[in-house]
Amino acid sequence: MALLGTSAASAAPQTAAASAISAGDTAWMLASTALVLMMTLPGLAFFYGGLVRKKNILGTMTQVFIVAAVTSVLWFLAGYTIAFGSGSPWSGFFGNGFSLEFMPLGDRVPVHAMAPQIPAPAFALFEAAFAIITAALIVGSFAERVKFSIAAVFCGLWSLAVYAPVAHWVWHPEGWLYDLGVRDFAGGMVVHVSAGAAGLACALVAGPRHGYGREPMIPSNLAYMLIGAGLLWIGWFGFNGGSAFAANGAAALAMVNTQIAAALAAVVFVLCEWVLKGQASLVGMSTGAVAGLVAITPAAGFVSVNAAYLFGAVGGLVAFASLSWIKPLINIDDSLDVFAIHGVVGIAGSLLTPFFIDAKLAGGAGQPQAEAIGVMAVLVYSFTVSWLLMKGLDWFAGVRIKRSEEAVGLDVSQHGERIE
Repeated sequence: MALLGTSAASAAPQTAAASAISAGDTAWMLASTALVLMMTLPGLAFFYGGLVRKKNILGTMTQVFIVAAVTSVLWFLAGYTIAFGSGSPWSGFFGNGFSLEFMPLGDRVPVHAMAPQIPAPAFALFEAAFAIITAALIVGSFAERVKFSIAAVFCGLWSLAVYAPVAHWVWHPEGWLYDLGVRDFAGGMVVHVSAGAAGLACALVAGPRHGYGREPMIPSNLAYMLIGAGLLWIGWFGFNGGSAFAANGAAALAMVNTQIAAALAAVVFVLCEWVLKGQASLVGMSTGAVAGLVAITPAAGFVSVNAAYLFGAVGGLVAFASLSWIKPLINIDDSLDVFAIHGVVGIAGSLLTPFFIDAKLAGGAGQPQAEAIGVMAVLVYSFTVSWLLMKGLDWFAGVRIKRSEEAVGLDVSQHGERIE
């Protein structure tokens, strides 16, 4: 009981004088939050919707939407305090929930120790947007064959059981990986490695789509896909720039590095297609840009502009190699390449980060050994817990739609709707 009391006390909100709150930083964080939420709704919904077959466009978009809603509800109920409450190196305090105190009291404003110059609600909402897109990314791994209800339940539980603890390990000053020396500016490990590992586990449990490897599964609407990719790219300025928690030089540097890495990765991916396949594709160009965004994420505000060129080139090359050779090698039907892009490129970017970190920006020199330990810990933890969650749901309710429903598509079988 004494320990519980200590945890509860340490989780109590801090306050700052209203005069200490930075209006500029707060405005930037609110704008960044909207940009990050746009990455999921509508960005990821369009991106994934355009890459599946026509009969599954609405079903896939609907899964992304419900995951965003469920994760939002659970984040303020428990996820935020697990991730960013004080408690232990492994997890924050579990018990705040509805007692979160976000209301200003007189001239005192609630703040979080990690961003004491902005109100706590702005910090919590920005981090909610991160939890939302990370959980929604997983939808792409089991697209076209998993029940709507399973997508909602799995991703909601995953956000509490995997995302929130990993965020605490890596980002909270008490976290064991942060203390070890891991530095992840905007989520290479927390977002991309964890979602990639979860996607691989989900695809493994769900099994391949009927006809996988024998029938062509051609994307239905590349215009949707391009709209989604464009929204992801633009939203990533909030994703990486906002992770400075201030409208400052680190935010500006992160945005420049984001643009460079995305652009160069798209060019590199296209060049690989030209050399090895004889022509460039819109899907490849968009995939390369996303890969560059993933690669620079852990380093965006920590490295020089020159280093951003390297991260972009590595992102494009690793993504192309992952899709061309790693995915066929493991032969798991990860429908929209969550592991091949977010997982593999996220690992590459995270492992590369400590070699180029500016110690003044990161608060210390890069620790390659710590980063390797962090990548392995997040990869194993996310894969294991995700596999157990998905397997448990499969045992309890069955995760897949019926074969006849799969033939008809998610749109009609799950929602009674269709695109004409």
